[in-house]
Amino acid sequence: MNNALAENIRNDLYPSRTGKTTRILDRIDPVVNNRNIIGQYSLDTEQLEQYESDGFLLIRNYIPKEIIHELTDELGRLSADETIRELDNVITEPDNNEVRSLFNLPQMSHMFDKISRSRQLLDIVMQLLGGPVYLHQSRINIKPAFRGKSFPWHSDFETWHVEDGLPRIRCLSCSIFLTENNPYNGPLFVIPGSHKYYISCAGETPENHFRVSLKKQYYGSPDESALEQLLAGKQINGCFGEPSDLLIFDGNIMHGSPDNISNMPRTNLFLAYNSCENPPQEPFCGMKRRPVFLANTDCSPLEII
Repeated sequence: MNNALAENIRNDLYPSRTGKTTRILDRIDPVVNNRNIIGQYSLDTEQLEQYESDGFLLIRNYIPKEIIHELTDELGRLSADETIRELDNVITEPDNNEVRSLFNLPQMSHMFDKISRSRQLLDIVMQLLGGPVYLHQSRINIKPAFRGKSFPWHSDFETWHVEDGLPRIRCLSCSIFLTENNPYNGPLFVIPGSHKYYISCAGETPENHFRVSLKKQYYGSPDESALEQLLAGKQINGCFGEPSDLLIFDGNIMHGSPDNISNMPRTNLFLAYNSCENPPQEPFCGMKRRPVFLANTDCSPLEII
């Protein structure tokens, strides 16, 4: 074991995948890091309180329709290119060759780079995370009609911590709905309040786990006992909405999505931001880093455009 990894393990505030037992730990880090208005699109007091309490916030009709059309057209252009299916940052469905996810979007498209650094998003993100941020990960998740597959319950931070080395929970995701998200086409579901606890999952991370987990996740998903405790006195919340809606959710909230059983595709853009004061260390699982298209190592602050 190298010195950097040994030091990481000693200072690990959120251990996971270290044995056969699942544990529920208290969250150490704050959810809201700054309550002041920092820009035109900052959240108000009521919105901040809801986000802090529930771990997510759904804002209706937030992104202008013309931008949604531009993003959808750009996605269509990228998806129509048969050669992209050979790229490492393009993931196909587990049982066919349909595109499931495209990662590292700002590197693929100026349009997606522009939206990731827009004032509409960064005013909120920098307010919640308390300062400058960078894009830890970006992706579009596509669930084709009838064939789009599920994502099991998981916390993004658990993976980002164990496999990417993010030390603290100072991260979040913005999801822009590019299509309707309804109860039948595989929308995101969340457990409100679950972000206040950290689920230390059982098992050990296999080498190159990402090659399998992007199609179907086996490690980093909590067991039924932990989920029962998280759900005690709570109801699962379905994040349903229309194109142009914005969903902001804490990096540690428990979420997942079912199969798409409808005749409507479900397509969402996900932009995962991390505080520049929370740069990645060595992965806490002891494995080599995931590829940069999954875990950006350039922590330079994003500039608003």
